[in-house]
Amino acid sequence: MVLHEAFPALVVRKGSDEKATAGVENLSKDDLPPGDVLIEVESSSINYKDALATQAHPGVVRQLPHVPGIDCAGHVAQSSSSDFAAGDSVLVTGYDQGSGHWGGYSAFVRVPADWVVALPSDLSLRDAMIYGTAGFTAAQCVSAIQHQGIGPDAGEVVVTGATGGVGSVAVALLAHLGYSVTAVTGKPDQASLLQQLGAQQVISREEVDDQSKKPLLPARWAAAVDTVGGNPLATLLRTTEYRGCVTACGLVASDKLPMTVYPFILRGVTLVGIDSAKCPRGPRLEIWQKLATEWNVIERLQSLVREVTLGEVLGEVERMLAGQNSGRILVLPR
Repeated sequence: MVLHEAFPALVVRKGSDEKATAGVENLSKDDLPPGDVLIEVESSSINYKDALATQAHPGVVRQLPHVPGIDCAGHVAQSSSSDFAAGDSVLVTGYDQGSGHWGGYSAFVRVPADWVVALPSDLSLRDAMIYGTAGFTAAQCVSAIQHQGIGPDAGEVVVTGATGGVGSVAVALLAHLGYSVTAVTGKPDQASLLQQLGAQQVISREEVDDQSKKPLLPARWAAAVDTVGGNPLATLLRTTEYRGCVTACGLVASDKLPMTVYPFILRGVTLVGIDSAKCPRGPRLEIWQKLATEWNVIERLQSLVREVTLGEVLGEVERMLAGQNSGRILVLPR
């Protein structure tokens, strides 16, 4: 695409009734925020944070107009940084992209150079967005579990929200590494898909949503990847084995954690918070290299991937906010 030409982007604006409206518009390069690297975007993806951004959620979007999209992958079109040159294949996930800074639902993005990651040689641009922030988050969860010394022989690892972006990649990655994975979902019709990803068991969300308020419950899990928060997270902590590890990266159930300290002081359970946006560059590059090589589960994930245009994003967002989506949805901004 010629740089001076208008290009499409999904723009969120304040409507006449003060409510946010979103739609595909044509922008120019001069409309983009400042940055060191201009990227021609091949694809982005839809994450829960992106869904909130299309609604101008105040916890995500700081000012309007705004272009959502916390992920993007593409080729460098222009660069004032010595680290990147025109034609380089790159990706951006996290940082302020798609929240305080215009994001990937656009044919072009311009970002600071220190946000940009050179595409690992064993990944395609499409592969990078099949992972996206969701896969990067899942990989951080697995890395945290391994850091606690919990290997595949330690026992069962449970993953909540298993049909979502983070959950599905976590199931595939843990199974690939030899863990015995139990997938939790509210979509029983997706059980066979989760088993294809590598889950040895599929259970309902009610099984990890104990309402008894007992400070401890019978121990079951060696480790857990929780994507939902709230009482399910509290239940997992109360049912994790001695010296187990629970990683937390979501809050779709609730941002509250209704429990006591007993799992921590009697069983030595570790709760690890996972923050993908501000992950330091060193660990960030290491995780992307692992996802491209020994942790590569792209083949397992192919059946979960769908592609949509910018004009189809809002319909997908409605389904995501209603809990009706699963897998990974790639956004092609052309």
